[in-house]
Amino acid sequence: MIKPIMKDVLFLGQKSEPATKNDTMVIKDLQDTLAAHRNECVGMAANMIGYKKRIIIIDMGFIDMIMINPVIIKKSAPYETEEGCLSLEGTRKTTRYSRITVEFLNKEFIKQRKEFNAYFAEIIQHEIDHCDGIII
Repeated sequence: MIKPIMKDVLFLGQKSEPATKNDTMVIKDLQDTLAAHRNECVGMAANMIGYKKRIIIIDMGFIDMIMINPVIIKKSAPYETEEGCLSLEGTRKTTRYSRITVEFLNKEFIKQRKEFNAYFAEIIQHEIDHCDGIII
């Protein structure tokens, strides 16, 4: 189901809870909502659609990648950038890392460890910040 985009900074500023197999409807809602906003958005966290769960989705261009309970375990090459967000007005400056390694569960709840660079690393960091209650 396509959900409205959360704009309440008090809600967005709260840490998300770990997701479980009982949260599969959140994944479906994230997929539907990202598809509806694909022209203006490349990633979403569950709290952006009203669920306080550690689930993110990233538009990889050829497929949407679901990450359940993602954690950045390694990061390198910091840089300054400016980002926008569907949940916020305008853009804000932030520090990101060019290379990250993330541990997460895929949508089948199988543990994964993957490295990401550049553009996709930035998107993933933004969405994991959402899970941690960090607003750019």
